[in-house]
Parts: sequence; C-alpha cells; structure tokens
Amino acid sequence: MKKGQIYEGTVARIDFPNKGIVLLEDGKKVIVKNTLPGQRVSFAVNKVRKGRGEGRLLEVLEKSPLELAKAPCRHFGSCGGCTFLNLDYEGQMALKERQVRELLEPVCAPYQEQRGGKAFSDIFEGIKGSPRQFAYRNKMEFSFGDSCKDGPLCLGMHKRGSFHDIVTVAGCKIVDEDFSRILVAALSYFQENNTPYYHKMRHVGYLRHLLVRKATKTGEILVDLVTTGQIDRERESGLLAGFGESLRQLKMDGTIVGILHTRNDSLADAVINEGTDILYGQDYFYEEILGLRFRITPFSFFQTNSLGAEVLYETAREYVADDGNGKVIYDLYSGTGTIAQILAPVAKKVIGVEIVKEAVEAAKENASLNGLRNCEFLAGDVFKALDGIEEMPGFIVLDPPRDGIHPKALERIIRYGVKKMVYISCKPTSLARDLEVLQARGYMAERVCCVDMFPFSANIETVCLLHRRDM
Repeated sequence: MKKGQIYEGTVARIDFPNKGIVLLEDGKKVIVKNTLPGQRVSFAVNKVRKGRGEGRLLEVLEKSPLELAKAPCRHFGSCGGCTFLNLDYEGQMALKERQVRELLEPVCAPYQEQRGGKAFSDIFEGIKGSPRQFAYRNKMEFSFGDSCKDGPLCLGMHKRGSFHDIVTVAGCKIVDEDFSRILVAALSYFQENNTPYYHKMRHVGYLRHLLVRKATKTGEILVDLVTTGQIDRERESGLLAGFGESLRQLKMDGTIVGILHTRNDSLADAVINEGTDILYGQDYFYEEILGLRFRITPFSFFQTNSLGAEVLYETAREYVADDGNGKVIYDLYSGTGTIAQILAPVAKKVIGVEIVKEAVEAAKENASLNGLRNCEFLAGDVFKALDGIEEMPGFIVLDPPRDGIHPKALERIIRYGVKKMVYISCKPTSLARDLEVLQARGYMAERVCCVDMFPFSANIETVCLLHRRDM
C-alpha cells in the first residue's frame, strides 16, 4: 500500500468518531472517514504508517443498506458540517451507542468483575435522543470566503475536507429558518457593496465571520459580525450602519435583540474577540433551561442544543440524586455555571471552578438572576484553584473539555476520596482514558448513559456515575 494509490473496499464498521474501517480483498484495513457501514467505496490512500493506511473518500460505489435514498439537506456531501445526514435518526443513535459501548466496556468490565460489581450490560443504560433532531442548534459561526479560487463571495460552512472553500448553507437543516434569513440577508448586503472577505493565506480583506445565536425558549437573537480592521473608518461606519438596518428589516419568527460588530486581526481562523461594539440593541440575550434563566453574551459557552441540554442536565441531576442532598458539591470545569445552578436547590453549597474568566462572571450573574445564594464560582485552573477552597466536597461533578482532565488535576480530585462523583464527557475516548485512572484508584462505574446532543454529527455526550470502593 502506497500513498496516492486508489483502492476499492467495503466499510465494515465506523469507529468513533467517524472512522470508517474499510476491508480490502487482501485483508488489509484502511480508515476512510465520512462513510457508513455496508458502503462499497473507492478511495485514495493519503497516509501509510506502520502498515496502517488512511484514505480520502472518492466515491460511494454501492450504498449501504442503512443509508437513506436521499439526504434531507441539499448541502450534504459538500458541506463539512454534518457527518450522518444520510442515516435515519434511529440508525445514528444505534451507531453512537455501539461506539461508546465498545470504548467503555473493555475499560470498565475487568474492574466490575474483579470487584464483584454488576456486568457492564447492567450499568450501561443506552442512549437518550435529542428532543429535536432538525433545527436544534442555537448557535452558528458562519465563515465568509469563496467556493473556489477567486469566485464570488460566499457565507456559510467550510467544504468537507477543505480549509479554504466555503459553501453557502441557506436552508441548513440543523438550524431554524431565522438563521438562513440572516445568512442570506448578510451575504446579499455585502455582495451588493463589493465588500472583500479576509483571505486566510494572504492575510488581507475585511469580512471574517458571522456569529448567530438564538434562544430556543425565548426566541431572542444575537448577531455578531466579525471583521478585521483593514478598511477605511468612514466606509466601515456606513457599511455597518447599512448592515444593521438590513437585518432589522427582516421578518422573522424570533426577535433580534442585539446586532454587534467584533474586530479580530489575529491570524488564527477562529472567532476571537479583540473588541466588540453594539450596533443595535444589547450585547446579550436570555435562554431558559429547566426553569432557570441564563444571560448569554456572544462568546459565553452554552450548550448548542438547548432542549438536548435539558435531557443531559436532568440525567446528571438524576445521577447526583440523594447523594448530593445537603452536601458541598464541587462543579469542576463549570463553564457558565449551568450544572451548578441546577444542583443548587438540593445542595448545601455548590462551588464551581472554571478557567475562563468571562464564563465565571457570567455564572455569577446568572446565579444572582435566578436568586441562588449558595453558589460560588472561582476563576482558575482546576489543579491550582482547588488548593484555595476551604470547604471539603461531599460530591464532585466533572464536566471537562474534550481532551478530558489533566493527570495532575485528576490525581488531586481523587485524593478528596468522595464516595461518589459524576463525570460528564463530550468525548468518550477521553472518558475511557480517565476511567482507567479512576478505577485503578478505587472507583467503579455505577451507571453510564449517552445523550445525543448533536444529531447528524459524530459527537456524543456521556454521563457516568462512579462510586468509591474500599481497596
């Protein structure tokens, strides 16, 4: 097998997150992403390492028996936003459930057997679906660019497998119509005004991103145009005024409460705040989760699926149940404090620790907004911040970023010796790695559940309740 060679084969399975394992006639296996089990595909080998190959999908020669006759979105295949849009929702959930089980069972089962615990099949509770499969996202970061070199201005998502090309995704199925209305209006306005986009390689141009956030419960919308400073100030002033007016003229289901302009002159292809001005209204909106109200700013972390978040947090609250009642609960990697506030009514006190200062300030504001006086939020790295907390925890909730918990922080957490803890993970491979350490140090998995927060994507949330056993 050599780089550049073209092969055909059948996809045997999909490993997390979307690694199609293709079997060749000579018995070799190659990873080809963006495929489905049962498809026969052609692919070009683009990497060979230690006898293992990776390939780039060229064509689906035969459809999978699992595959839909037609994907429900016309952008599927060209847009890089969705992975499993050609699979029905039951099939997506079955695939994700199998992936999580195959990652966690080999890690948990030996400890369950060794310590006389239940079989993994008895503690694994399967998967809970998103209440809404389409139009579920409350946030999108659209990029300005072109669909081909020197082509007309586009606004949308990156093409699948491309760093440069953009697909204008009007009619995207994972957001509601208001997102598309705003996208089309913004694109038309800047096309008519011949406004250049920022070229990532040449580092010249003006338009970078369009950030749109809409609350599922309140219908409030926040729009933020992200640009460089590479434009005459007088022209920019006129452009921004016209942009704001064009959005305010739109007829929408929700209500625009704020239109903002953020400057970003960094080289990174990301939405970075180097100063934000309000063009209209305010720089925040409100969302509601499980009866609590949250004030969200353009760059606040908040789960992108509001209704799915309710399922996730209800599951976490169920796992804490009576074991957290009247106790000091640590909410580590607390973000904007959503979990802390949901647990506050049953806890003696909840202490949240989060490294992003803006998120901590938002958590404090939201706790005050909801009348919760037993929440404390600290800004800092978990490993260092724990030394400054006097109250000892009776229960710990962990909700780390995708890469999981730093080994030093994990050891520090284990030393508290709490009887039970809940680990919420958005990347099951990171959870599997951390469970190895937790179980080796005396903890056992008691309940495990998946929550699908991201229909049509390859991502999945996992909730794990752990209890400590005497060694």
